[in-house]
Amino acid sequence: MNLPSYETLLTELVEPHLLKITLNRPQVGNAINTQMGRDFLDLWTRLTEDTQNIRCIVLTGAGEKIFCAGGDLKERKGMTKEQWIKQHQLFERMYWTQTDMPIPVIAAVNGHAYAGGFETMLTCDFVYASSAARFALTEVTLGIMPGAGGTQNLPRAIGQRRAKEMLMTGRPIDAAKALDWGLLNEVCEPDQVLNKALDTARIISGNAPLSVQQIKKSVRYGLEMELRTAFRFEVEAYNHLIETEDRYEGVLAFNEKRKPVFKGR
Repeated sequence: MNLPSYETLLTELVEPHLLKITLNRPQVGNAINTQMGRDFLDLWTRLTEDTQNIRCIVLTGAGEKIFCAGGDLKERKGMTKEQWIKQHQLFERMYWTQTDMPIPVIAAVNGHAYAGGFETMLTCDFVYASSAARFALTEVTLGIMPGAGGTQNLPRAIGQRRAKEMLMTGRPIDAAKALDWGLLNEVCEPDQVLNKALDTARIISGNAPLSVQQIKKSVRYGLEMELRTAFRFEVEAYNHLIETEDRYEGVLAFNEKRKPVFKGR
């Protein structure tokens, strides 16, 4: 794996195709500062340009109680309008690049996810979370509003009425309610969240990577289309897989009653 060392993120190749990324500012609740924005943007850009044979990513936070507390408000204290806008533009590119990245990202939410931390979670493809975690978009209590996808990704996940309640009150919800509302895939005991996410990532990493990438693209863009156009988009994504080596290998392995060896080509 050819990735640099980052000041605010830890990267670990858990297995040949499985990358774990840890937000690593536990002393401030893994809050997102300018440097973390730069680190994330660099990382997501590198993996978009070259997946480096990574087939799935698990994103978690350092420590036991907080996944990510949101933007670093201590760093923002005293910022001029120009400084604030420049920083936020960096954050926007960070989130958009993650959204467009072909590799699936599973959030292993080890603790509370607030504001920009919650938006980071929402940008992931799906989520396993600690039973002790709480979730909130608190920007309205600070005189701002979510600006990294919160007003768009949240209603797509839980519906408009519930989303507007969270967005306009800033009140947190617990893991049980988040699961009931469809925000989470599963709630786990705190010490099992990461293992659960890694187990699922291993399954995904063992599947055909080009298929996984086309599925991610088809779901993301298809939901923005009317249904008939989305069906056509899905078929085009499907057709890209017909002549791949992995498709031939998958069918051959099925007939030979063995596990396929996918190579991503």
